[in-house]
This record gives sequence, C-alpha cells and structure tokens, in this order.
Amino acid sequence: MKRCRGLKFSGLWLRPIFLTAALIFITNSNADIFTNSFLVKLHGDPEKSLVDQVARRNGFVNHGPVLGSSNEFHFVHRAIPHARSRRSISHTRKLKSDPLVAFAFQQTGFKRVKRGYKPLKVEALVPNIKLADNPTDPYFPLQWYLKNTGQNGGKVKLDLNVEAAWAQGYTGKNVTTAIMDDGVDYMHLDLKFNYNALASYDFSSNDQFPYPRYTDDWFNSHGTRCAGEVAAARDNGICGVGVAYDSKVAGIRMLDQPYMTDLIEANSMGHEPNLIDIYSASWGPTDDGKTVDGPRNATMRAIVKGVNEGRNGKGNIYVWASGDGGEEDDCNCDGYAASMWTISINSAINDGQNAHYDESCSSTLASTFSNGAKDPNTGVATTDLYGKCTTTHSGTSAAAPEAAGVFALALEANPNLTWRDVQHLTVLTSKRNSLFDAKNRFHWTMNGVGLEFNHLFGFGVLDAGAMVALAKQWKTVPARYHCEGGTIKQIKRFSSKRSLILQIKTNACQNTETEVRYLEHVQAVITLNATRRGDIELYLTSPMKTRSMILSKRVNDDDHKDGFMRWPFMTTHTWGEYPQGIWTLEIKLNSKVPQSGFFKEWTLMLHGPREPPYNDLPVSDPHSKLAIVKKAHKDRNKM
Repeated sequence: MKRCRGLKFSGLWLRPIFLTAALIFITNSNADIFTNSFLVKLHGDPEKSLVDQVARRNGFVNHGPVLGSSNEFHFVHRAIPHARSRRSISHTRKLKSDPLVAFAFQQTGFKRVKRGYKPLKVEALVPNIKLADNPTDPYFPLQWYLKNTGQNGGKVKLDLNVEAAWAQGYTGKNVTTAIMDDGVDYMHLDLKFNYNALASYDFSSNDQFPYPRYTDDWFNSHGTRCAGEVAAARDNGICGVGVAYDSKVAGIRMLDQPYMTDLIEANSMGHEPNLIDIYSASWGPTDDGKTVDGPRNATMRAIVKGVNEGRNGKGNIYVWASGDGGEEDDCNCDGYAASMWTISINSAINDGQNAHYDESCSSTLASTFSNGAKDPNTGVATTDLYGKCTTTHSGTSAAAPEAAGVFALALEANPNLTWRDVQHLTVLTSKRNSLFDAKNRFHWTMNGVGLEFNHLFGFGVLDAGAMVALAKQWKTVPARYHCEGGTIKQIKRFSSKRSLILQIKTNACQNTETEVRYLEHVQAVITLNATRRGDIELYLTSPMKTRSMILSKRVNDDDHKDGFMRWPFMTTHTWGEYPQGIWTLEIKLNSKVPQSGFFKEWTLMLHGPREPPYNDLPVSDPHSKLAIVKKAHKDRNKM
C-alpha cells in the first residue's frame, strides 16, 4: 500500500545502522554470558513434527519458530546451565552436523531491568468512596494523574485529561495492549474480565499462562501494576480505574529469567501482531549511566516487522519507558527508547516537576506521570498481586502504561490510525501545561515551525481529550521516506580544550524517490571514541536553527576503548521542519581535566514524508499546534 511505501526502503539503511550497531552491544559487555538457547535454521520448510525430531535427537527441546519463520527455530538444551561463561562448542557442533541443520548459533545473555521497581507498600482493598459523576472505584480519588484536584499538594488539572476522552464516549473498547514484563495476575478481579488470553503468552516458561512467579518480596508484581494502569475495570469496588478501562490487556511474560536473549525479546515483540495493538515496555538496559545497549538483530527485525505489518498493515505501537537513570544517564544511549519505531515516554510528578530519576534525551516524544512529590503515597494507584492494590507504583515504568492507555482511547476513536499517525497525534496534542525542570537546566524551546519542546518532557504531557478529538477527524499522513542526507568519513581529533564542528549540506534527496520535505525523526549515526566516553556531549543543529543535545555528559561512563560504533543518536525536536540546508554537529568534551578523542564518521539520516502531512485536516482552534504547523508549512510553500 502506498502509505507503507517509504518503509520498504528501511532495509537499505537498517543493515548498516542497526545490525552494525548490534556489534557494539556485544563488545561493550565486560564478559559474554552464554545461555542454553540456540537459534537453529533448518533446510527447506520442514513440518513441525520433523523440527521436533531434529531437536530431540540432538538433545534439545523445540520452543517454536522465531518471528513466525518457516525454517528458523528456538531450541533449548535443558542440560546446559541457563548462564555460563563459555560457549557450548560440543552442542553447537552436534547441531551443525545434523543433515537437516543449515545454521546453529548459541544465544548470548544480557541484562534487562524493570524501571522503577523497588519493594513497595502493598494494601488491601479499602472501603468504597462514592463520588458523584466520577468512577466509584475506591482508589480513584488517589489517582491524581487521572483527575488532579490538588490532592497531596498537586497542581489542579495537571493530569492526563482522560475525563474529556471518556465524556466523548471512548473507553478503549476493542483495543488490546500487551504488557511485556514479568507476568500479569490475570485472576485479579480488577483485570480478569479485561484479560485477553488469546493474545497472551509466557516466553520465560514457554506456555500459555503468563502468571507471575512467586517471590517473598513480590518482585514480580511489576507487570500486574502496569496492566492495571491501562485496563483496570471501572465501578466494581476494587482498586482504581484504568486509563482505558474497557480495553483488553494481554500478558507477555518475558522478563523473568537470569539473562535475556535476543530470541525471547524478538518473539515477545512479534507475538500476535494482529491481535495486539499496543506493546508496552517498562524495562530496558541497566540505567547505570555507563551502559550503551539496545536491541539485537532478531529483536530489531521484530520491531520493524511490527510497524510494517502489524495490525493488518497499520503498524503496531511500541511504547517505551525512557529510563530511570536520572541526571547520570542519557536515554539516547538506550537503543530501545531512542528508536524511531518506539514512542519513548518520560514522567512528571503531581506538581509539574520532573521526577528525580527521569533521564533526559532528544528522542523522548512526550510525558505522562509517575510518583508525586515528597509523599510516597502520591505514587500511581493500581492493581497488585493476589487481588491487592497499591498506591506507590513509580518510575518511568508507571509512565509508559499510562501512555499506552491514552493511545488505546485514540485507537478506539479511530481504528485506522497507523503507528505514524499516533506519533503525529502525540506531537500535536501534548501540552506544556505546568511541566518544568526542577533544576532549571532545560527550558521550553520553540522549533522552526513553532512547536514547543523540552529536553526532559518531549512535546509535553499527553492530553487524552485532545488526542481523541483530533483522532476522530484524522487523515492518514502521507508515505514516509528515508533519506541519507550526507556522510563525513574523516579522522579528526577533538579535546576538552577545543570542540569539533562538522557540517553537512543536504538537499534531502531532492528529486529522488526517497526525498524528504517534512521531518519526523532525524538520526545522526556516529562513530567516535574518547579517553573518557562519559565526558562527550553532542549537539545537532538543523537548517532552521533548532539545536538538539543528542548526547549529554554521563558521569559514570569511564569507557576509553569502545566509544560509539555507528550509533544512531535520534532527535524528535525538529518535527515538522524542512530538512534542506546545513546541518551542524558539535562534539565537545565536558571535562575539567584534559581529555581527547577521535571522530571517525557521521551519517545524517532524515525521515519523513514528501507531501505536507496535515493538508486535509480542518483547523477548529487557530491557536492549536495543528494550526501553527499548517500555517508554517503554507508560508514555506509560498516561498
């Protein structure tokens, strides 16, 4: 279909950018861990019974195809430890010697951590509190992020404005959100009637029942808490209410094993893409301020396949928590949150400040809410394990499911929205509201077409009422293209005494089939290293003079060897701008002691449509973002 045409070019640039980037993900680890999982490719298109025979005669168990492939399978050997420091060469050789096996590769293991988890206060059900015209759920008065009346020192009306969406008749019906996490308590009375069993799976135990594994400290309560934020039932006298309380929620248990593998991640993100509309992820690489990591080969393939083919061609929506590393980390070093295929969500607290754990980066698209202010009880009220409730769910873990719920409301209002439409709606309807940086580092700035953005909060806090209203009249945006705007390959030295300034002049592939005239995402794919990687700061300035910090100082990152190898730093701050002209990259070392580094390569990747995206949309509010951008585009086209 024409609207997907631009995506077909993705393979031309995805291989050098993301598959090469996968090499740094592996080399950055101090010591490789090898699991008992193997990627096995067989000759031809064998029947399942034959695949099972191949697995059995070599001592393995077949855990099924990878991404629905007819000849790539996930084999597990139960006699091999789940994690070991050496490859199992003998088992690999045995597989490769089988006449039906074309290829076999033992999977490496890597850490993925829940965002915002800590042993939290657990509460039983409380007596029902009746509020006129409001949900009667007992915890609803505590859900300030749904309706902020100033509870616990919050700012009145600083919330997701969900009541405006509900008032328009949208509650998430016929939309399914998958919670990719440590399991979902699908027997919880606030979730069981909204649970979609057909779309659920346990990739940690390889069965149909993604129930959380018991631990004394309730460590595996994370997914259940996230599920309640999206789809907890209304007016049933239990806990609170979900953002999209009539939507369905699926459980994908994939986070509960000592080490993650590429195959588990890939199969999770590609699971039932026509039954699942939204995938919500509240986890990622370790937020320690020194890790540079992201999706491997199969996982990247799964995400790209999801946005190309999922939801019967309209594209799955992947929502990601931006990260809990605070000032010490930068979410552009997280290849999941910084991917243009995902919607990265940061958080704010009930008075409008950023939370102390919020990371900042130029790839964040918007924000929702997490725990509020100084009172721990002003966290996110939601479902908990074993029929319980909690008021202290927190972290950007809590922010991502709220966004998933808002997107579910929009998809009910307009089921024809594509994955890109949802991103455009997010940009156009998110509000600055009362959001501010507690330390006054990052101010609200206007880009070249009049859109306000903030390095912490993206384009603002989601507004469910505004998003639903615009979704109802939305026209699908034009086809998207990927243009390589230019490349600089030259070894250049930079130091803490002298920044390096590089420029690429581009015509944005003018008069070619991949021409881009209106920007969505911009990537600076960069290779460099330094005597201390954590001191590197990178700034990208567009032809319309919008300056994005695409990498900030990371005080914990002492790397002096790996640097960045074709790493795709991404910015959303130039959304809607015109790409033609001079792009400037500034590389500096923010250090009080002498440091130096070497730049090797920069490729500018431009992504967006050739045709203006909002021409057919009526403007009801002359002061809206839509009106501002349409006027900017109209004025530009007159030039």
